[in-house]
Amino acid sequence: MRYPPAMRLAALLLLIAATTAHCEAQWEIEDSHTTASLRGIHNVGGGVAWASGTGGTVLRTLDDGKTWQTCAIPLAGTKDTAEKLDFRGIQAFDALTAIVMSSGPGDLSRLYKTTDGCQTWKLLFTNPDKDGFWDGVVARVAEAGAEYSCPAGSKIISGTILGDPAVHKSNQYDTSTLPSYYLANFEVGINCSKEELDPSAASIFAVAKEGAFAASNSLVERLGPDTYWIAVGRRLIQYNVRYSVPSRYPTQVFCDIHFPVSSPSPSAGVFSLAIKPGSVEQFRAWKLGGFQLKAPQCERADMVVVGGDYTAPNNRQSTAAYTGGTNKFQVAQTLPGGYRSSVAYDSTTKTWITVGPNGTDISTDDGRNWRALTPTSRDAPDADKNWNALSLPFVVGPKGRIGKLRKDALPITAEGKN
Repeated sequence: MRYPPAMRLAALLLLIAATTAHCEAQWEIEDSHTTASLRGIHNVGGGVAWASGTGGTVLRTLDDGKTWQTCAIPLAGTKDTAEKLDFRGIQAFDALTAIVMSSGPGDLSRLYKTTDGCQTWKLLFTNPDKDGFWDGVVARVAEAGAEYSCPAGSKIISGTILGDPAVHKSNQYDTSTLPSYYLANFEVGINCSKEELDPSAASIFAVAKEGAFAASNSLVERLGPDTYWIAVGRRLIQYNVRYSVPSRYPTQVFCDIHFPVSSPSPSAGVFSLAIKPGSVEQFRAWKLGGFQLKAPQCERADMVVVGGDYTAPNNRQSTAAYTGGTNKFQVAQTLPGGYRSSVAYDSTTKTWITVGPNGTDISTDDGRNWRALTPTSRDAPDADKNWNALSLPFVVGPKGRIGKLRKDALPITAEGKN
């Protein structure tokens, strides 16, 4: 049936209005029952999510954010109390099991584990470097096999800790005196007693006055047992340990991608890294002397980094960059509205989202252009502001702020774009 032009125009205007309203839907503010500054957040799925922050705070929800439970403070009331620790990183695996990392100088950087829904905690590891500072942790659950000391079928937490530059000694023969980043793997048993922290790689050297920013626990990605991508200062470093044939000796491969930050301030740089799932290019095989080898090269992927200068949160210069499937960064053409501390990718709607102290922004073209996601009449006036970290659909911030992205905030269209 053909409708009169006036009716077709009215329908089009209604559609545009509805779409615009949905694209501007915002975060629903939730009651966390705490005033702690929250920087750790991890959505497990199935309604389960964990959060962490200052004052030894750990929170958990089992009903998709409707209620947040305040967990027991790790080892509270003992000489090793965690009541004053700043838990900036948390990785959870189900409703009962999680690890939480504190950030602080020297032994104030620690890793704890719970397997009973945060009723009790166990101290696993303490930073061995008195001048070090842990910035981020990433981990997954694996099944123990022949290479593990635990029985076959046991569950293992396998992870990596990133820390600020210090003079690390990976073994008694290490004579290095140059500061390098702390990058150490660990394995922790869930239902067995294994607890092992490998020495730092001690070979990712820092440049002068450079460090990592422990703002949102999103600076390190571990893509395999020996493949890491870390964002430090104004660089993205791909660090690979490759075993070649016939020598069988490990070869360390570095790809150092500089992020074009205009500010010379040490408070400016990259604060968060995110990689689009399924976009990482695999190493291509090549032959040498009849052997099939893997060529050392920079992997390519669709990546976005965000940051800026946290002391100048309204400065929009160099607040986001993208790779577009390459291994080189370009500054976004339309930048977010200021310093941003965390970025994430929503696969369902093909949308990148980033948050910071003065706003929330989204990109539907892989980080090339960003636009503000502003509150509607259904939201609190400041729903877009004062955020630290993301694990979609959840976001956390200072003074106990927790938000959840409305389901209609990022609608799917026929083209997969907003």
